[in-house]
Formats: sequence, C-alpha cells, structure tokens
Amino acid sequence: MKTCVIIPTYNEARTIGGIVRKVRQQSLDVLVVDDGSSDNTGTVAQAQGAFVLRNDRNQGKGCSLIRGFAYALDNHFDAVITMDGDGQHASEDIPQFIEGANASASGLFIGNRMLQTANMPLIRVWTNKCMSRMISGIAKQNIPDTQCGFRLIRREILQSIDLACDKYEIESEIIIKASRLGARIESVPIKTIYNSEKSRISPIVDTARFIRFIIRELWISQS
Repeated sequence: MKTCVIIPTYNEARTIGGIVRKVRQQSLDVLVVDDGSSDNTGTVAQAQGAFVLRNDRNQGKGCSLIRGFAYALDNHFDAVITMDGDGQHASEDIPQFIEGANASASGLFIGNRMLQTANMPLIRVWTNKCMSRMISGIAKQNIPDTQCGFRLIRREILQSIDLACDKYEIESEIIIKASRLGARIESVPIKTIYNSEKSRISPIVDTARFIRFIIRELWISQS
C-alpha cells in the first residue's frame, strides 16, 4: 500500500525536523504543508527529506489538509496518514495504522488517546469525550476519540468526499462524510503525549465554530 504521511504545520521549526526524520526512517513519503509559517518550518522539513507545500498565508488546518489530500490523489497514493507537527503524535505508532489497514477493509482508522489520559489536561479529556459522543451519534459509529488528528484515510474515501471546512472541524467533517458513504471506522490505540506546548485551538472562537458545524450536520442528518 503506497502511503503518504501528511503533516500540516504552522511555526513548528523546533519539532518538525525530528518528526520527518523518524517517519522517513520507515521508508514513507512525507508531505509537509507549511501554513504560512513565519519561522523556517518548511526549510527544516525539506532538509530532512520531506516534500514541502507552502501556503502564502496562514489559512487553517483544514485548508492545509485539503491541499495535502489533493497532492496525494494526484500522485496516486493508496492512503494517507495525517499527523501533527508539534510532537504530540509518536511516529512509532504509524505501523499500527498500516497493519490495521492491511488487515481490514475499513476506510478510516483514527488514533485513540483516551485509553491513557493521565497526562492529558482534564479540560481536554472532557472536551474530547463530549465531542466524540456527539460525532459518534451523527456518524452512527462508536469513535472514542473523534478529535484525534492522527489517522489513516484510504484513497477511496478522499476521492468520494467533498471537504469544505478550513479549520479544526475538518477532522469531524471527514468522519461524518465518510460515515455517510457507508465507510467503517476503526480506532487505533496510540500514545498520549502532552508536553509544554500551548494549544492553538481558541476556546471561544473554535468552540463556536464547532457548535455551528454540529448544528448544520444534525440538520442535514435529519432532513
């Protein structure tokens, strides 16, 4: 299975080099989408063997992922693995996604951090649980960690869904639209890593955006 690891980044020069290096050691192609960083994120990633696409300005995680998915489809990859560039996803967990995809016909494999929450801030634990419960209800599948961006998506899913969200809610959008296609979604246990980095998710703005997204999707589901 020809697989591309897509890493959307914004000012991650401190961590991106080590991540790309470890992924490349697994003989995987790496695409870094530099979302208008003001540091040398793209240069560091390229030096470690990643192919880099750069957005002229910061447009959001959703825009970066959509651009990365288009690249993967154009270059005939069978699947993509998405992971973050801040070090919260362990590259040594990647083989679990690939093994799962080789053993199952499911279309989407999502990392599950909720089995090890001791190092996760309590607010994130409860937020993830609440959001996962809502998204699982809409998708009509049990997905313990819908907000995890560490996932494997088959080419067939990317070809069949039309993504529109340009911010963090794209991860929920992928789940819902894949489910509406009849795709089965599996969870993959992964390490839960939380260091001193500050989340870029705005508690007010992004929560309001997520609520609007959920209301819209509930309306679509009931219509």
